[in-house]
Amino acid sequence: MMDIHQVLKKLPHRYPLLLVDRVIEIEKGKRILALKNVSINEPYFVGHFPHRPVMPGVLILEAMAQAATLLALDSTGTELDDQTIVYFAGIDAARFKRPVEPGDQLLLDVTLDRTKAGIYKFTGKAWVDKVLAAEAQLICTMRRIDA
Repeated sequence: MMDIHQVLKKLPHRYPLLLVDRVIEIEKGKRILALKNVSINEPYFVGHFPHRPVMPGVLILEAMAQAATLLALDSTGTELDDQTIVYFAGIDAARFKRPVEPGDQLLLDVTLDRTKAGIYKFTGKAWVDKVLAAEAQLICTMRRIDA
């Protein structure tokens, strides 16, 4: 389990793009369950959509990717620094099943399918009240960058 303070130590993201509020459970090298509390105060709701606020699908995918990053870091014992970053390398089979609205609690359920040569493949699912909201295959890579 990780609270927001521990999440902030692990991920480089900050408001408004930090999309994981808490880690409920983590199985090293296998699976992570994380939460994103969706609030009407999120900046994207001003324009998406003013008459019926809906969390953009790309941000649901980003939330799953941030949970996946936490799983990868935990699995490898890696700490991110100024020269290490995790990038999206691909998204496959993304499906959106239900709108995510203010007041919803997004449960991010991500499993590590495989890893090879710094490339990680995950299956991500996002749930609201036990109803599948979105799912996708996420491919990420951890790389060292020049300062």
